Amino acid sequence: MILCAVSGAYCLRRARGRGGAAAGEAVMGFGMALMAVPLGDGGAWRPPVLGAVFCAAAVHALWLLRGGAHHAHHLVGSLTMVYMAAAAGPGGGHGHGQGAGLPLLTGALLLYYAGYVVLGGTRLITAGGAVPAPSSALPSVPPAPVHVMSTELVRACRLAMGMGMLAMLLSM
Repeated sequence: MILCAVSGAYCLRRARGRGGAAAGEAVMGFGMALMAVPLGDGGAWRPPVLGAVFCAAAVHALWLLRGGAHHAHHLVGSLTMVYMAAAAGPGGGHGHGQGAGLPLLTGALLLYYAGYVVLGGTRLITAGGAVPAPSSALPSVPPAPVHVMSTELVRACRLAMGMGMLAMLLSM
């Protein structure tokens, strides 16, 4: 929950002035964190409100698809969140652990997110490349450029949110 909120905050900071995919990722991070918070009986408002927010995020993701198919994951993520909000039902019981949702759709989404997490983890591991071992012959190794570190941080945030989606789907 905290990791999703921190990822959302980082994406919000990235989105400032640029919007685009980072804004959608910020909505996803904060929404996932909110869905994970147990509210007891006082959360009846949560499924319809989050459903509406994620429907709007899905429309935003459709708009982003004009820029290329690489934004399709945002659409899948938004629609998955709508699905999980709907599965929670009007009582706000959150649906987790209650056998909520359609088993075939839930299974397909589990496979998608498991693949996404494995692929994202692989990309994150290989993103840094080989780091030379420190040696007295070398004066010093300069730090990685800022754009490389930010790219790796973006990948790490996406991986964290993918694992959060996988965990929420597993608990349905």
